[in-house]
Amino acid sequence: MSFNRDSLVALCLILASGGLMLASFEIREPDYGVLSPAAWPRIIIIIIGGLSVIYLIQSFNTLQKDISPVPKKTLKGFVLYWRNVIAVFSIFALYLLALPYLGMLVGNILFSFILLTVLGGWNAILTHLVIALGASGGMWLLFTHVLEVFLPRGSLTGF
Repeated sequence: MSFNRDSLVALCLILASGGLMLASFEIREPDYGVLSPAAWPRIIIIIIGGLSVIYLIQSFNTLQKDISPVPKKTLKGFVLYWRNVIAVFSIFALYLLALPYLGMLVGNILFSFILLTVLGGWNAILTHLVIALGASGGMWLLFTHVLEVFLPRGSLTGF
């Protein structure tokens, strides 16, 4: 059991969760409605806090090895070292540009599928498609029909 970088990150996340939970008590409570406006943020904060505690516990049980190679001092080395980060930001930027045209449902499905495929490899395309359809479609159904939230519609797709 040792204190390492992951332990420090986990402690910062736990402190941030505590601060966010305290800030959620400052959300104004209206006189109407059944569900408090602070309910959803608190649920998310509790989940993040719980996962941070699990992260802290796991960080004590792992040995910290610095196995990440230092990137070469060239542009090619930099791009190769940070290729996943560059890919995620590039795909997200394209997603934001396409969102007004594709809408929330189609845009999320494509974003999830492309991101999973780029980061997870080309061998499990069917799995990526099922995850993208299930997660994006499920969230769209939840927000559109259960919570009755208006999500952005695409000018090309209509939903």
